[in-house]
Amino acid sequence: MAPGAFAEYTVVPAPAATPVPSVKPEYLTLLVSGTTAYLSLRELAALSEGKKVLVTAAAGGTGQFAVQLAKKAKCHVIGTCSSERKVAFLRSVGCDRPINYSLEPVGAVLQREYPQGVDVVYESVGGAMFDLAVDALATHGRLLVIGFISGYQTPAGLTPVKAGALPAKLLKKSASVQGFFLSHYLSKHRAAMEHLLRMCELGELACAVDLGHASAQGRFTGLESVFRAVDYMYVGKNTGKIVVELLHPVNSKL
Repeated sequence: MAPGAFAEYTVVPAPAATPVPSVKPEYLTLLVSGTTAYLSLRELAALSEGKKVLVTAAAGGTGQFAVQLAKKAKCHVIGTCSSERKVAFLRSVGCDRPINYSLEPVGAVLQREYPQGVDVVYESVGGAMFDLAVDALATHGRLLVIGFISGYQTPAGLTPVKAGALPAKLLKKSASVQGFFLSHYLSKHRAAMEHLLRMCELGELACAVDLGHASAQGRFTGLESVFRAVDYMYVGKNTGKIVVELLHPVNSKL
């Protein structure tokens, strides 16, 4: 956990590094995405058996962990995604009600199947999806904002939401909206990583990795493929965490 990206090598202070049992891409999914799901749900969501949890972008890098961790808390989990392939993936990790928004309107499904609302929303899309999530909150519901990928490419980094109606909607339900930014919880990061690593090693946590095999030009290898990987993410093609394999020239002196 240190600044810097898109490099074959980097140097970081030892306390910023996490020991791992072996070298495999699955562990990379835990460093930010896994710990974000684990810490945000543990610190803010007040999960308990029987609660209804909605995860947006549920088949993505962090959504996959929110689904699994909510299920381990014995919650009923609803997950949004964009394809039938992702629906199958979500079912494989325990999602009770995957919603393919390419085929089913999310708002209509939530109103019809969850008329009393959902207790917790793990939200990473923003824009119209945020508005739907607010409308779907139950009394005393909690909406956790952990990102807004729909706005990352706009000049201001924001997507429009119907903020004018937000105070009345929250007041009517005694509901809350709270942001979670991992950098503010770094004191708890190492313990979270160790816990998730143990779960992964015991086979209690699936860590889906997308290496780009389904992209038009194939697997993401080398620094030059970083641009393809980012575009692949923005159009919502990935299932799990995107990992780019960085190649480096052989140096006999190293």
